[in-house]
Amino acid sequence: MSGFLGSQELEIKLYLADLPAFQERLEALGAQRVQPRVHELNQRFDTPSGELARSSQVLRLRRDTASRVTYKGPGTIVGGVRARQEIEFTVGDFEAARALFEALGYQVSVIYEKYRATYELDGVLVTLDQLPFGDFAEIEGPDAGRIRAAAGKLGLDWEARVTESYIALFDHLRKVYAFSFRHLTFENFAGMEISPTELGVRAADQAV
Repeated sequence: MSGFLGSQELEIKLYLADLPAFQERLEALGAQRVQPRVHELNQRFDTPSGELARSSQVLRLRRDTASRVTYKGPGTIVGGVRARQEIEFTVGDFEAARALFEALGYQVSVIYEKYRATYELDGVLVTLDQLPFGDFAEIEGPDAGRIRAAAGKLGLDWEARVTESYIALFDHLRKVYAFSFRHLTFENFAGMEISPTELGVRAADQAV
């Protein structure tokens, strides 16, 4: 194992009406791409009774350019951004990590996927996320002030920020539409168009 990271995660998400136009603006401002667009497969684990979800904790196994185990603690809102403990490290074998979690009594509670490209701008990370239900920018930084400054520089509406997780947005949709499926995959959403209103968000890039 390598790549251990233990810290506090500070971030916001913003729904994008026009991701290509936003990406052009991001690059025009001098943002450096640190990770090209890549497909992510995420598996969240929980006990059969859902103990982690009830305590607002996350245990996740992700596969993109590497395989990563992530723990996230309960979140709070600090300066308008979501803050939570995060512990993350890479593992050499995705399937072995999954087998370990299952041997400890955890099971996959939800699978979700997205495409993500990552940029660095003024000391913050800006990710462009394409999910089955829409496109988002995620801004993560060392403090709320720097995150807000980056959002302003990018012409994003701070009041449109989203502090909920993608899974929380998915859970909202599942209740509204009574989906029979439980995984947030492109296959499950094939042919569907989800509006920001249906997600309970609004576009932050309308002025871009």
